[in-house]
Amino acid sequence: MKMITAIIKPFKLDEVRDALHQIGITGMTVEEVKGYGRQKGHTELYRGAEYIVEFQPKVKVQIGIIDTQVDAAIEAICTSASTGKIGDGKIFVTSLEQSVRIRTGETGEEAL
Repeated sequence: MKMITAIIKPFKLDEVRDALHQIGITGMTVEEVKGYGRQKGHTELYRGAEYIVEFQPKVKVQIGIIDTQVDAAIEAICTSASTGKIGDGKIFVTSLEQSVRIRTGETGEEAL
């Protein structure tokens, strides 16, 4: 089992969800987060005052999946989240030691 964590632009969330749903991945956890990478930030003008926005708004999507779905999930996320511009995001894949469905007590892949 693997945990995929994708950091994407907020306006791409619906496209990513739809792309994952098309390949059979229906569950995900979504968080609104802020961060920066090479994008660094930018300056904005608000009521005549200039200020620096260092952290860009992003969305973190987490998906627990079986090993055979990893490549398809990465491809779906990359295709649907890409704008071709800096700040499109990152995908991290980590091993998932255990999963438990609280309602039924199922464990492992059955809990996903």
